[in-house]
This record gives sequence, C-alpha cells and structure tokens, in this order.
Amino acid sequence: MQKPNRLSLRRQIRHFKNAFFQFGELPFKDLLPPDLINCIGASGDPREVVFSPLITLKAFLFQVLSATGSCKEAVSHILAERLFSGLEANSMSTGPYCKARHRLLLPQLREAVMAIGEKLHRHVPHPWTWKGFHVVIADGATMLMPDTDENQQAYPQQSTQKPGLGFPIVRMVGLLSLATGSCLNYAVGPYQGKGSGESSLLSTLLDTFGGKDLLIADRYYCTYAIIALMLEKRVPVLFRLHANKTADFRLGKRLGVKDHWVQYTKPKRKPVWMSEQAFADLPDTLTVREFAVAGTVYVTTLLAAKTYPKKELAALYHQRWKIELDFRTIKTNMGMEMLRCKTPEMVRKEIAVNLLAYNLIRANLARAAIVCDKQPRHLSFMAAVQLMRSTASLCMQMTSKALENLLAPLLNAIAYTVVGKYKRKNQPRVVKRRPKPFPLMNKPRDQYITS
Repeated sequence: MQKPNRLSLRRQIRHFKNAFFQFGELPFKDLLPPDLINCIGASGDPREVVFSPLITLKAFLFQVLSATGSCKEAVSHILAERLFSGLEANSMSTGPYCKARHRLLLPQLREAVMAIGEKLHRHVPHPWTWKGFHVVIADGATMLMPDTDENQQAYPQQSTQKPGLGFPIVRMVGLLSLATGSCLNYAVGPYQGKGSGESSLLSTLLDTFGGKDLLIADRYYCTYAIIALMLEKRVPVLFRLHANKTADFRLGKRLGVKDHWVQYTKPKRKPVWMSEQAFADLPDTLTVREFAVAGTVYVTTLLAAKTYPKKELAALYHQRWKIELDFRTIKTNMGMEMLRCKTPEMVRKEIAVNLLAYNLIRANLARAAIVCDKQPRHLSFMAAVQLMRSTASLCMQMTSKALENLLAPLLNAIAYTVVGKYKRKNQPRVVKRRPKPFPLMNKPRDQYITS
C-alpha cells in the first residue's frame, strides 16, 4: 500500500498552532486571525506536496529559533514532522526548501507580525498598563547581512569601509509594547542616505498608534514634527530633551520646581521625510511640558502635573531601557545581528520571520504570566524558546484532550524560570578568552587567493 504524501490544510493549520502552543481556551486565543492563517495556507502551489506555505513558514520559524540557524536543520524538522505523521520522507536537500521560502509573501508575514503584536499590546490586563495607557517604546537597531552584490546595492555598507571589506547594513526601527515586549510594527531601510534615518522610518509607522497609547523614545526622536504628529493623533509622548535644545525654567507657566509649560515654535526647515504640504499643515506652535528630575530634563505632552507627577514620569522613562534588552534578545539570542539571506527580498522576509517568531514566544510568556500571576518581562525568553523547541514535535501529534492536559504544565514550566536582579560586584570590561590569532582582512578576499 502506497504511503500518503500530503498533509491536509486543516491538519497543517492545527500542527502550526500546536507547535507554538496556540491552543486551549486561555488568554490571547487566535493570535493569528483565522482568515490570515487560511490565506497563508492557501497561497501556495496546490501541486506542492512537501513544502506548502504553512509547512515552510513553520520550518522557517524553527530555523530562526534554532542554535545554528541553518537550512539543513529546517529540512530535518520537516522530515521529522512527516515521519511523525506517517508520510513519506522528504529529501535532505535544502534546494526545494529555499525555493519554497522565496514563495512566501512578505505582506502576509508582516501582517502576521502586526496581528500578534497588536493583540498582545491591546488586550493586556489593566495592571500591566501605566495609568490606563498602553505604553509603546520606539528605537532603532542595525543588522548586517552577507556581502553579495545585490545586498550591497540595496543596503550599502558604511561609507567609512573600503570596498570588499565591509558588510551590507540595514537599519530597522521597531515599535515594541512595554508590557509584553511584543513588536507592534517595524520599518527597515538603508543605513545611510536621504530618508534612511530613524525619524524617517518612524514616520512610516505612525498609523500603528491608537487610543490610549503612550510613546516613549530617546532624545533623538524629540523633534517638533514628531511631537506635532503624535498630538494630532492624540497620543501623548515622553522623551528626554533633545541634545540641541536647552531648557529655561524661567519661561512659560510654572508648575513646580523645574517643571513648566513652554511653547515650541515650528522650525523654518522641514524634516527630509516630510512633504512641503504636510509640514505646512503643522501648527505654528506647540505647548509641551518640560521638567527635570535628578539633573535630567524630559519633555512630555502629558500636561497635568498633579495627575502625572514628574517623578513618576521619570521612573516610567527609565523603563525605556527595556527596548535595548529586547533588541539584544532579537539580535544576539535569535542571531539577527548577522542575517543569512543573500538577496534583499529574502533579507526582508528573514527579518519578518524573526519578528514573527519573537512575537510567538512573547505570546507564550504573556499567557504563562497571566495564568501564574507574574509579569511577562520577569520570565526568561530563552527558556521559553528551549521548551518550545523540545516539545513542538510532540504537541503537533497529540489529540486535543491530551493537549489540554499538557498546556498547564507547559505554562507553569515557562513561568518557573524567572529573570531576577542579581547583586554582584562591578566587573571589569575585559575578556579572558583569547581571540583566534588571525590577522584582520584589509583587502578584498579574492586578492588573497593565489593560483
């Protein structure tokens, strides 16, 4: 009797959800809208037997979460899944899998990232908010990629590097939820050139903000245009004062010691990322609140000093550092610091899949936190990744009843590994392990090769 070759779409969807613990009647159910996951599943070639879009996406997700990040490991994952399901084994060649990744649609991947990020951000318990606000943190990061001609053309290396000695570099600006750490939206672009700055990329994400959001970002974003556009959306902001500005607390309306309202005047020059008409539509003046705590000056559009005391705002701003830890998780722990794909199109898909995997892990941390009465940011991200990798194949094959019995222990296990504050003596910034004794490359590689 010939073995079957194809998993039905219904089983593919069930396996996809089970692999990432998205089952059971618990908070954050159906993180990926059913219409979207059905659309992804039906978007491929119906003649494809092994590498359908959902199976390819699932393998891609486990690839970016794996220790090696290799395509061979992703193909091995597909092989194990097919053997578990009683299907014929696929080839260990990575070629068909890489071609299947090319067929994944970037708009669907981005929509999946935003769907999960938004649901985690909007549906958190009230104690996870700040005075009822859903706090959003914005910041930028850079990533390198393989040194191919196509990547260099789209994302040129830094101008200070000699040709052939650097790596193409991409800039990313992300909007992350302070409560859950999930990525709500992101934008990518070249590291240098007109319209490639962090403010330019942030301007493409403004439609992400909604009611009861509060934006926190570092002093780089404290510009007239950004403050005005956020006020237009009725989204308050909290920044440190821009390095080019000086606060004079003798001016404006005094609210307390080093706390006042002051008017900002629209600058004469528009930002490079704004059109002439959009800049002309900005108001001529803005009323903002400046205040100082422990020698640091902050700017906010939360004007009520009694409702929002300056020390509480300063303490909230200090939590902005969490986005630095989130980017460290994404770049270092998930290996996004050096991307693997060799074309700009696949680089953009790789970034989207990495952020989708990141959001799925954040969803499991949020569910575990709610069930076990903890804060999601107090739980270990990598512990959740390791647990999911270890149990994914088992979860895909289990019945609904068995999964219901398994879910509570899994969430308890995720909540068990708490990241605490450890007290230790200050450590010197030195490295004990010696680097390999190879000289640095100071000319293109092909010039080293001798016939």
